[in-house]
Amino acid sequence: MPQVYKGVQFIPGQDEFIPDSHVYLIGNPESGDLSIVDAGLTGKGSYKAHAILELGVRPEDIKRIIMTHTHLDHIGCLAELQKNFPEAELWVHSLEADLLEKGDDRAVYGMEMFKSMCQMQFGLGNSAFKFKVDRRLEGGETFEIGGMIWDVVFIPGHSMGGIALYEPVAKILIPGDVIYADYAIGRFDLYGADASRLKDSLDRLAKLDVDILLPGHNQIMKGVPADYIRRTAKMWEPYLT
Repeated sequence: MPQVYKGVQFIPGQDEFIPDSHVYLIGNPESGDLSIVDAGLTGKGSYKAHAILELGVRPEDIKRIIMTHTHLDHIGCLAELQKNFPEAELWVHSLEADLLEKGDDRAVYGMEMFKSMCQMQFGLGNSAFKFKVDRRLEGGETFEIGGMIWDVVFIPGHSMGGIALYEPVAKILIPGDVIYADYAIGRFDLYGADASRLKDSLDRLAKLDVDILLPGHNQIMKGVPADYIRRTAKMWEPYLT
């Protein structure tokens, strides 16, 4: 599992017919206070857990699983990870946390046709995505996690309760699926998405000083140009207004 920066490990997604999100492990290993950012697609939990445990991480060192958002490719194997790391709390933005606690899976699947296909392919029942959320995030919080400082940024648009994590010392941004490292952005046609809010979220991220971009899919990016997010937002602006 590649180390991106001291205290940030990268577990690449294993894409198949449906994309599998990357997972990031944050926190200095010696701290005993580590967090998993996102989970991944249904069926990928053993791979993700094995990659983490191979580092010598004790299961009890995983204190929380933080979701950038709750689409299937990010939350699908959450239950699998929770079995491997039973002491980990679940942190989700309040807008999507409310749905998870009710077992309302509209934000997971995004559209009914996709839900039917996934339930058939993975054998998922109607209560597969009902979870207890331990902490509801709003955006604007700052947490010390494993000896590192992380800011929570509310970035709706791709999903209704999307968040990014930003580490200001090394200038690391984990934006979920809102922006990628190839001038692409997240789709905005699923349940809870909103093009104009996505534009605002991109503008918000463009104000951050980012050197390392760790998106939910595809390549990661080091040495991010100062105007990269701004230029990406400008390219997509005609579709977001």
